Amino acid sequence: MRIGASSLNKRLRSKRCIITLSLQILLVCSFLTLHLFFFSKKSEQHQSIKKGNPLLKQLCPLLKEEDEGKEPKQSSHLDIDTSHFPWIQRGPNITLPQENTMSKLLQRRNGFSARNVDLFPHLPAHHMVIVLYVHNRPSYLRVAIEGLSKVIGISESLLIVSHDGFFEEMNAIIESIRFCRVKQIFAPFSPHIFADSFPGISPGDCQNKEDPRNCNGKPDQYGNHRAPHIVSLKHHWWWMMNTVWDGLVETRTHHGHILFIEEDHYLLPNALLNIQTLTALKACKCPNCYMANLAPANVQSRGERIPSLIADKVGNIGYAFNRTIWRKIHSYSEHFCKFDDYNWDITMWAVVYPEWADQIYSLRGPRTSAQHFGKCGLH
Repeated sequence: MRIGASSLNKRLRSKRCIITLSLQILLVCSFLTLHLFFFSKKSEQHQSIKKGNPLLKQLCPLLKEEDEGKEPKQSSHLDIDTSHFPWIQRGPNITLPQENTMSKLLQRRNGFSARNVDLFPHLPAHHMVIVLYVHNRPSYLRVAIEGLSKVIGISESLLIVSHDGFFEEMNAIIESIRFCRVKQIFAPFSPHIFADSFPGISPGDCQNKEDPRNCNGKPDQYGNHRAPHIVSLKHHWWWMMNTVWDGLVETRTHHGHILFIEEDHYLLPNALLNIQTLTALKACKCPNCYMANLAPANVQSRGERIPSLIADKVGNIGYAFNRTIWRKIHSYSEHFCKFDDYNWDITMWAVVYPEWADQIYSLRGPRTSAQHFGKCGLH
């Protein structure tokens, strides 16, 4: 039987259509397969300490399967006996300053729910909590937020931003965040919102070394009189710690590690992966380490770049600890508050850490995952 030319052309065109359609379906299927593959790899990556991870078992064989993803138990030497610290049960009588309109407003705002819950309605059970301690350096804050937005796993974390008072530009920057859940808290007794009364500057306060002796106030160990904007650095840190660990609904029952950073700290994309791994390995690899750090204590160092974990001095860049350590810190509240220095970290090194042990270590990796980019000195 002979087939006409037109009929043959129709069959050829039909075959070409079938082949083209088949290739399109194959390409679509290949794309979906690759997408699912990389998505699953990324999911595995930023959930690196969850159940069944063979690398974690290899690094820390003592970690039982049922304990994976949970907070590792600290060694017994980190426990505290509160009977030795009676001020935990009965603190000294403290008269708080008279509240003003702004301080009352900030206290109400501290009770607001986190933002972006509609964008991130479900956080993992063992999600990371990051606390960002800020003052009033908006140019620095923008850089820090840009770094945070690129961190792997940030969308499954809770970001808490602690402000030293209220500054409109700082507030606006935080309200623009869309890459994770974020909650703002504001120190209601910051001197920045008390223009002419304590804890700000009160009439008659001594302000300079040359002031007459009949002014109000005693000089510090260096001969300087109280400067509210300076001492608030330490007061804010202490208020923030108490509020985060014991005050906020979102964190007062949190038993995992909390990561603390500042407005001039830039986190690299692997920061959360590293801090999760370090905190999971700490009890096994460095039971005498009290914390974990994302960067060396020496701010000029970029790390040793060797295939080994490092037990270093506790640093103030990207540091994480759990509730056990917070209780231990809080038990030395009198030491902390009465030490004559405005730096929270120097106070810890000078009068708190020495009470714990001769040397206080923090676990970190051989490469930095956080960078201090701000100008050293006062904020």
